[in-house]
Amino acid sequence: MAILRLPAVKAEMGHRSHASIYNAIRAGLFTNPVPIGQRAVGWPDNEVQAINAARIAGQSDDQIRELVKQLHAKRAQKLAVLMAA
Repeated sequence: MAILRLPAVKAEMGHRSHASIYNAIRAGLFTNPVPIGQRAVGWPDNEVQAINAARIAGQSDDQIRELVKQLHAKRAQKLAVLMAA
């Protein structure tokens, strides 16, 4: 799994600005970034691909919001497993 920085995410998603990504996050249509450094964030490539696939498949915004919730839940699950080990 790779972590994509904002320019790569914008290219993958077809967005033209940083604001469009962050507006999608606020609307629940995109996952929150993960910290990768003191002043750097990124997005897991599998999450970006899943959201793109949902858009291409013609899913509604409500369906994509549900997908984003599921992706966030998977992150929490992975963290719980790591913390338990």
